[in-house]
Amino acid sequence: MIPIQLTLEGLYSYQERQKIDFQNLTEAGIFGIFGSVGSGKSSILEAISFALYGETERLNARDKRTYNMMNLKSNRSYIEFDFINYENKKFRATREFRRNSKNFEDVKTPNVIFYEWKNESWIPLEHSNSEKLIGLSYANFKRTIIIPQGQFKEFIELGATERTNMMKEIFSLQRFDLQINVSALHAKNRSELDQLEGQLKGFEEVNEEQISTQKENLKAEQFKFNEIQKVFKETEEKYSKLKRLKDDVELLRQKKADFEKLTERKTEIDILDKQTEIYDNVFRIFKPLLSEKKKLEKEISEQQSNKEYLFKILQETEILSENIKNKLSEILPKYEALNESKLQENDLSLILQMLKFSEEIETLKGRTEQGSKKVKEVEADQKLIQQKIEELLKNVELLKPKKLDSHLLLNVGNWFLEKNKLAEALQKQFEKVVLKNSEIDNISEELKPFNINPENFRNDFNIQTEALERQKKSLSEKKNHLEVQQKLAHFANELHDGESCPLCGALKHPNIVEFDDVNSELNEIQKEIEQIEIQKEKIQKHSLDIEKILDRKKTFEEQLKSEEEILKHIQNTAGEHNKNFNWKEFDAENENDFEAKRKQSFSIEKQMDELNQQISLEQKNIEKERENLDNYNKALEKFKLDEAKKEEQIKTNEAHLKILKWTDYKKKPTAEVKDFFDTLSRSNLETEQNYQYLIKEEKEITPKLTEQKTILAQLEKRISELEKEISDNKGLIGKALTEQQFNHLDEIQLILAQEISVQEVRHTIQQFRIQFETLKNSILEFEMKLKDFSFNEEEFLAVENQFGSFENDLKTANNSVVKITAEIERLEIEFKKKENLLRDFAQLQKRAENLKTMTNLFKGAGFVQYVSSIYLRQLCDHANVRFHRMTRNQLSLQLNENNDFEIIDYLNEGKCRSVKTLSGGQAFQVSLSLALALAESVQTNAQSESNFFFIDEGFGTQDLESVNVVFETLMNLQKENRIVGIISHVEELKEKIPVALNIRKDEERGSLIEFI
Repeated sequence: MIPIQLTLEGLYSYQERQKIDFQNLTEAGIFGIFGSVGSGKSSILEAISFALYGETERLNARDKRTYNMMNLKSNRSYIEFDFINYENKKFRATREFRRNSKNFEDVKTPNVIFYEWKNESWIPLEHSNSEKLIGLSYANFKRTIIIPQGQFKEFIELGATERTNMMKEIFSLQRFDLQINVSALHAKNRSELDQLEGQLKGFEEVNEEQISTQKENLKAEQFKFNEIQKVFKETEEKYSKLKRLKDDVELLRQKKADFEKLTERKTEIDILDKQTEIYDNVFRIFKPLLSEKKKLEKEISEQQSNKEYLFKILQETEILSENIKNKLSEILPKYEALNESKLQENDLSLILQMLKFSEEIETLKGRTEQGSKKVKEVEADQKLIQQKIEELLKNVELLKPKKLDSHLLLNVGNWFLEKNKLAEALQKQFEKVVLKNSEIDNISEELKPFNINPENFRNDFNIQTEALERQKKSLSEKKNHLEVQQKLAHFANELHDGESCPLCGALKHPNIVEFDDVNSELNEIQKEIEQIEIQKEKIQKHSLDIEKILDRKKTFEEQLKSEEEILKHIQNTAGEHNKNFNWKEFDAENENDFEAKRKQSFSIEKQMDELNQQISLEQKNIEKERENLDNYNKALEKFKLDEAKKEEQIKTNEAHLKILKWTDYKKKPTAEVKDFFDTLSRSNLETEQNYQYLIKEEKEITPKLTEQKTILAQLEKRISELEKEISDNKGLIGKALTEQQFNHLDEIQLILAQEISVQEVRHTIQQFRIQFETLKNSILEFEMKLKDFSFNEEEFLAVENQFGSFENDLKTANNSVVKITAEIERLEIEFKKKENLLRDFAQLQKRAENLKTMTNLFKGAGFVQYVSSIYLRQLCDHANVRFHRMTRNQLSLQLNENNDFEIIDYLNEGKCRSVKTLSGGQAFQVSLSLALALAESVQTNAQSESNFFFIDEGFGTQDLESVNVVFETLMNLQKENRIVGIISHVEELKEKIPVALNIRKDEERGSLIEFI
């Protein structure tokens, strides 16, 4: 994964929106993020982890994570992280959560959206599973890409079991944990063996000997079956002949019996044939005539009923028509007088309007009188308001000369404000200079205990170190000499006559040298050498401490110089500012006098403003009164105009009166006139509507009466036609009766009542005649066929019994052959199955032995531990490449028999010791080496072309020289196409890292990110 951009807002100490462009940082290969403790450096890594996985190291879901992560001055937290994954695809992860406006501690669940960059735009993804995009779980991510604070030494401090589980998770070693699979296979194999064993128990009686015995039995039964079959065929032939003869005799007897029955039915069939012919002839001649007669009788009956009903309707219509004519005669006089009545109605309508106008004129006269009084009151109020405005204007004019120019006050006030700012800045800057001098003096005091000359202390320390080195060398040579003497003393004590000397090989040793015991002297020299080493370390420590103090002093001196320049600049600015005071009305040294005059001027200005406000208010009042006056005048004009219009309307209406006179109704109540008008109006409307309705009814009923008369005439004509057709039908029926020699129509009715189905009856007769002739001929044929044969029943029964006996014997013999054959086939099939089962049983037994071996191999995750140890040893080898370089080949990392990490110390004869004995700096070095090796392995598995690695601790434990070695190691990672980010507060790293970010925490604005 390669980061591209990170945006933060309202998270931890980040209050304002901050953005990090990682592209400028990652191009350098190595970059840093620096800042003081608590500035918000580690929050950047927390934001990346939370954006991708929704997890953080500091807080979990039970810690009210969203509430505690949100900045306390913010109501919204937002993270946006852009990155490139191992497939070189560009993605964006966003998480946003807001505070409940009604409950400060209630922060809603984050809204999570992932995007992919496609076709020059961000396309939302359907999921938010970062593990699919990055190829790493959160646990592996924080161990191999971003290593948070407190987790750096986790790997080397884990126990063997925890480390194995970690390796199992990181490198997916669970694929080598085959214990469950082998156990399942073993159980399955055992189950199959048990099943086969159970199946084989059912085949214990199936063998080759049994199959041979059954085949011998089959041969004997087959011979017996063949002999019986020969005898059966001879008897069967004789029995078949007799059986056919018996069947023919019995069939002839049956046919004769059937023929006698048909002969008895022949007379009945002949009578039925004659009846059918008569019925068919009558039906064809008389059925149409009788149907026509029935139809005509039905129609004439219906037409006569219609005639009676229509005649009744016609009578009712004639009565209704007469009533309408009578009503029209009655209403006609009123209708003819309707025009004059309508003129009277119209006059009454005009008179009602005139009465209404008269009432409104009286009302307008009263309002006009009241309006005139109101106009006079408003004119009086206007004069009073105008007098008040004039008095207020005079007061304003009196105050104007006393007020100072506001422009002048503003300029002078700004001058004094700037003077005070410069004086305050001058005081603060002077305090800063004093503070810097004090800090430099304090640093100088720190140097006094060392009693050195800052100019040449390095040469003095080098001289002291060289003297100690010479002293150490001399002691080492003396130590070596004493150690040789000690060895020789040992050899001398071991020399005996007759034994060869290990040096010269002599067997005699006449003059053995005696040596003093040098052990105490050797111990003293060793202590002196150790004291020299302590002195060297002390000198080196003093040198480093002095270097740091001098660097701090130099920094403060440079800052002092900068602060003094700023102080001088402020003093010059203040001098120039004093020269710009050119207002004679005020004293540059007396700001209080200026403030008093300004306050007095402000007071006068305030009074003027209040007077102007009163003037403005009174002017608004007078404007309002003027508007009221205009409105009242306009209303009076409108009242007078409306009054004139209504007077004119009364005259106009009076001119339009046709019958009535205005003088007759002028003094009558409006309600009385209105009632008379409503009564007349209703009467006129009813007369007109009734007349129109009767006219309409008359127009509608006249054609209806004519139509009914026409229909009645047509019905009478149709009835006459039907009566003629009925008469003609009777004549045709009588003629047919005469021709067919029938006396009366009842005879025809009796014949037709039989309802014979002619086709069916004729078919039945035909079938009978065919059956009769066929049976007759068949009897003659059988008599001719059997005339030369005679049938003996006793002989037939004897042969039949013999045939049945032989048939049973043959069937019994055949069943025996079939049974034995089937048994042989069954035994052969079962024997084949048994062979297959035995073969499968042998294979499963062999597999069971192999699975038992595999079970022992994979038992207790032993194979996983073995594979894990291989991975761990490979990690050790890769880590040692960098660890050797960091420790100058003094230390090495290895795994012991228990898969625990150990350190090989080459300065102590390559002996092993626990990793827990390492110093903080050495622990950081070995942890960094292992972390880099682990990251390489995991990210190689993730198929990443370019790798990214973030470190968030460790450099504070290193001395200057170790920092250089570690930094050189990290710089070499660029050649391996790796990008390294470092989070630290160690100042020495700032100068070494080419590009970096600085995190600064502002009390008001929160954490701010600055590009260095």
